[in-house]
Amino acid sequence: MSVKIEESWRKVLQDEFEKPYFQHLIAFVKGEYATTTVYPPGPQIFHAFDACTFDNVKVVILGQDPYHGKGQAHGLSFSVAEGVRTPPSLQNIFKELQSDLPSTPPAPNGNLDRWAQQGVLLLNATLTVRASDPGSHQKKGWEQFTDAVIQKISQEKEHVVFILWGAYAQKKGEIIDATKHLVLKAAHPSPYAADRGFFGSRPFSQTNTYLEKHGVAPIQW
Repeated sequence: MSVKIEESWRKVLQDEFEKPYFQHLIAFVKGEYATTTVYPPGPQIFHAFDACTFDNVKVVILGQDPYHGKGQAHGLSFSVAEGVRTPPSLQNIFKELQSDLPSTPPAPNGNLDRWAQQGVLLLNATLTVRASDPGSHQKKGWEQFTDAVIQKISQEKEHVVFILWGAYAQKKGEIIDATKHLVLKAAHPSPYAADRGFFGSRPFSQTNTYLEKHGVAPIQW
């Protein structure tokens, strides 16, 4: 089965694409796109991988579902396309960034491609969702696939920063080898949880300090 994904990821994940669960998943996803409205647009399902090659991964920020509103999701966790109103969770991420690294210029928009191109893998656990129906593509196989992605990064790379916001991401992150990577945990940036430990968690400065300590160029957030 042909999957349109960036070449370095294709090599790393080739075995995954050939497993029965993944073939069932792709059949399900194709059926959904053919019969209902699904986000992100089909060509952007693997945008997180296209924007950040395997070799370039320095940081992983783990989300759950893509945004389920029209025009929002474009394949990167927490990110929205340019011209789209910044969602509340992302607004809080930007607030924490300004508090953590005050010299960082205000974000020009909610498109986080500028992070991805520097080595930040913005990975959702589930890569597709039905319009206006959050969680609708959970437990169809995406979680197994993205677990494999996390495991490959954990096993084959060193000194990657994993940023896990909220209980869901933290549970999914249990497969990370914390002896050779930095795992940062905090509350989710959602307005319902941000006051319970997200604000003040300083993930951006901690990430850059760790990267620089290991001779890796910091992220220009």
